Amino acid sequence: MATSSLPRRLGGALTGLGIVAALLSATTAPAAAATAVAFSSVVPAPVTATATPGVSHGITASTTIYAAPGSAPAAAIANQLAARLRVSTGLPLPVVTTVAGPADGIALLLTGAPPSVGAEGYQLDVTASAITIRANQPAGLFRGVQTLRQLLPVTADAATLQSGPWPVPGGQIVDHPRFAHRGAMLDVARHFFTVAQVQRYLDQLALYKINVLHLHLSDDQGWRIAINSWPNLATYGGGTQVGGGPGGYYTQADYTAIVNYAADRYITVIPEIDMPGHTNAALASYAQLNCDGVAPARYTGTQVGFSSLCVPLELTYTFIDQVIGEIAALTPGPYVHIGGDEASSTTAADYSYFINRVQQIVAAHGKTVVGWHDVANATPLPSTVAQFWGTTTSNAPLAAAVANGTKVVMSPANKTYLDMKYRNNTRLGQKWAGLIDVNTAYEWNPGAYLTGAGETAVLGVEAPLWSETLVTTADIEYMAFPRLPAIAELGWSPWSTHNLTAFKQRLGAQGPRWNVMGINYYHSTQVTWPSGS
Repeated sequence: MATSSLPRRLGGALTGLGIVAALLSATTAPAAAATAVAFSSVVPAPVTATATPGVSHGITASTTIYAAPGSAPAAAIANQLAARLRVSTGLPLPVVTTVAGPADGIALLLTGAPPSVGAEGYQLDVTASAITIRANQPAGLFRGVQTLRQLLPVTADAATLQSGPWPVPGGQIVDHPRFAHRGAMLDVARHFFTVAQVQRYLDQLALYKINVLHLHLSDDQGWRIAINSWPNLATYGGGTQVGGGPGGYYTQADYTAIVNYAADRYITVIPEIDMPGHTNAALASYAQLNCDGVAPARYTGTQVGFSSLCVPLELTYTFIDQVIGEIAALTPGPYVHIGGDEASSTTAADYSYFINRVQQIVAAHGKTVVGWHDVANATPLPSTVAQFWGTTTSNAPLAAAVANGTKVVMSPANKTYLDMKYRNNTRLGQKWAGLIDVNTAYEWNPGAYLTGAGETAVLGVEAPLWSETLVTTADIEYMAFPRLPAIAELGWSPWSTHNLTAFKQRLGAQGPRWNVMGINYYHSTQVTWPSGS
């Protein structure tokens, strides 16, 4: 686990973040101190950061944004950056797709980055004359732009015109992710959230280098995506939610809009259709899916484990094949999540038969299976990814699956579940997995947490947000922030940078930015929030 010491290399360079005190004591010049503070506010912590005290580059009316020649994705990223900054700065910020000019430019280049940064890493250089982000792939340029945003004054993220100036501190950051999978899950089944609400969440995820949005699209309380071959799933099964509200569902065009919006932010959408349990909305929509041919009433409570698809019924697999087929066709990412948790109404033998057969259906549609770690009780395909949601640090079936090659996404409920209360008196959330404040969310090591699942077996981390108690965007934000950035840092930053005290200083520096962005975050008492928060 984390240590309270600060084993950092300081000699002339500031290598590995989380060292605010050391940075501030390294110089007495006000400009140098400002540079140090700015470089020490980035979340997630970069792999290496070297500040250049006293040097900055101001974004002005003469600044041009240069995109890598011949790369439409680089041009799109440049235009996103320009559009965002024009709103707050009022500056023209023209975008050109040519080599960088001699001065006063922001260059987004697909050449010159170290090979070691991989597909999502980048090198960011800020000198007095220019800002340059270099990457091997467009995803890396996008991640580098998110760091650049955090180096700007917080008012650069405002939705209205603000006063300048717009300095960026001088120095160099070389950065790349620890894990390939850095996710957030949003449960739109218990309570429905609109396309616009999901897109707002995607914008927030992108700032912290999250690259996966896992959408929990079906459960007992609601079915949230239109399936042409089974239309009642959405029109009837989607017509309610926890507490009996109107529910809602995404048309296939709506879902595509979410997928495309995510792709523009280099986020992959993983759709989840939970099965064989958590299926009351489907069973209520079609009587013929029930073993006894009788449709149950729609459900608006919060209990789990009582529903199950009919495992012996051949129509069940026709149903799954058609549902997965339509969703797979709409989903460019490689994964489909089949749930598989809390199937208390299914016998062990039926569960194993069901999961093994459904894995083959998903594979036939060209997708890789993700399932909650319960799927290890069946026989996971070599490609199947198990998402661990337990509250212990050991799970024998999952350890056995890992020994056979299964990769794991770490989502221990007592560390990552964003719907858990912060404190006993938090007005939203639950506490069956325990109370989770910033310290708890941050103080664990995904690569050394679960017995039998070491660093090489861990595909990444994911922060689920279940919505039994969440109704509005403000509710989502209150539960996600400030804990989501803690999980994001565990997924991105090298373990060598891990330090709770330093992290909370950097996290606190995000407060004024969230305030400017209108994010309804929880003011954790474990964090010192600066003026402007």
